[in-house]
Amino acid sequence: MTSYRSRLIARQELAEGTAAFHFEKPDDFAFKPGQAIELILPELGGENRHAFSLVSAPFEDRLTIATRLRDSAFKRALGSLPAGAAAEIDGPFGALTLHNDRSRPALFVAGGIGITPFVCMLRHAAKLRLAQRFVLVYSNRRPEDAAFLAELEELAAHGEGFELVATMTQMSNSKQPWVGRTGAVDSELLSQVLGGLSSAVCYVAGPPAMVAAMRGHLNRAGADDDDIRSEDFFGY
Repeated sequence: MTSYRSRLIARQELAEGTAAFHFEKPDDFAFKPGQAIELILPELGGENRHAFSLVSAPFEDRLTIATRLRDSAFKRALGSLPAGAAAEIDGPFGALTLHNDRSRPALFVAGGIGITPFVCMLRHAAKLRLAQRFVLVYSNRRPEDAAFLAELEELAAHGEGFELVATMTQMSNSKQPWVGRTGAVDSELLSQVLGGLSSAVCYVAGPPAMVAAMRGHLNRAGADDDDIRSEDFFGY
């Protein structure tokens, strides 16, 4: 991997306990939608690096990551980073990238902040007006926890070839209204979605337990292992 110098441009609140961080994009930095970087905070010392999928698409003029602000030394340091602070970036890396055969649709399955590589892919597809069908199954506990939900709803309402299937699993704990689907993502739901897609390539991103469960559900829904690509988000 190549190392680059960067600086924090701005922080943006996305959902409860979740924020985006926008960094300067080095002039010669190039990546594929779905790839990740390692963010290094030089002032932190010991555990000073963490891997993040990029939310920003290649055409954007900044590098954006998004994360839950959990109680770890790295996340505390990141959360308190002032605008203009120096950072280092290693990357890009990762193979969870969009397949090249535009005749095959893509099914994305995301849990929580696992949505980040798919936001990047969908922004890229919308910008290039790719002639390809995309379906996103996006699971969160509550609307309060659903990062990028408004952007995704806007893409689904006005974009061509993109369908959003959002579901909430803990609406009893929510203070916001929700008129959409509720309940966990299971084999039945994925079977319904795959029934409308021919030769889909399936992508899964989220916590390790969620990824393992979704791969099993996709298998039971008829997806072959060769058509399932996944990425675990450790300590996200």
